[in-house]
Amino acid sequence: QLVESGGGLVQAGGSLRLSCAASKRIFSFRTMGWYRQAPGKQRELVTAITSGGSTNYAESVKGRFTISKSNIKNKVYLQMNSLKPDNTAVYYCDGTFYSGDIAWGQGTQVTVSS
Repeated sequence: QLVESGGGLVQAGGSLRLSCAASKRIFSFRTMGWYRQAPGKQRELVTAITSGGSTNYAESVKGRFTISKSNIKNKVYLQMNSLKPDNTAVYYCDGTFYSGDIAWGQGTQVTVSS
């Protein structure tokens, strides 16, 4: 139900914009967010946005990453600036329905070279 795109290889200091396309209207989701999982590490929350537009960010990405959404396009975006090598991970989009059910995308690889 969720499909990520926009990952790739970028040099440190560069930018990438990830997109998450939803098959359902995104106002069906109570919250939507981006997680990431680096090799050998647990999946961690990067940022989330509520249906009302409130956002929260992991401390490590504050000021560099921005989450946004388009209700018309049924997409959620993650703008990542000033990327660092330790931002290398598979980035996943998730959506939590008002029922509590959660949908996940398949992930998109982001690799930041030093």
